[in-house]
Amino acid sequence: MASSSVIASALILSLVLLLQSANATVVCEELPQDLCTFSISSAGKRCVLESFRRSRVEGVATTEYYCRTSEVLVDRFSDWIETDECVNACGADRAAVGISSDALLDPNFTSKLCSTACYQSCPNVIDLYFNLAAGEGVSLPELCEARRSNPHRSMAELVRSSGLVVPGDVAVASAPSPF
Repeated sequence: MASSSVIASALILSLVLLLQSANATVVCEELPQDLCTFSISSAGKRCVLESFRRSRVEGVATTEYYCRTSEVLVDRFSDWIETDECVNACGADRAAVGISSDALLDPNFTSKLCSTACYQSCPNVIDLYFNLAAGEGVSLPELCEARRSNPHRSMAELVRSSGLVVPGDVAVASAPSPF
């Protein structure tokens, strides 16, 4: 008899925990630093990791990090904390302060972002970089397709189509295209 009451208690406890987690809300300001980036609040706004420098009495400056709610509204997601598997599969960095389209110029990053493990399984990360790319006038699906067929050319196309300037390539980015 004792074993059936233990099983029943465990099932009830599991059900209570499941219901509590189903009703949980994501508040960016309450997230720990290591879960902030790539999370979305209950209000559907992206969480961002920010930093500030604080001076100590001894005169030594320290950098502190905190999570805050951005003004970026996400249409398709809310109450979302990205999994470590997706962050790793996409080559993303949770410790990044601010997210930028500059990452799209890194061939190692775009290789992981466009991989099947990321592109097909991590819709939140893809949505974020889709919007960042679109803000630069670049289509992420086209970039990923170009990346698969010719990785070096896809980066050149990204730079040429968006007008981004890569350090060391100023003359190339500002000169008329020979094509």
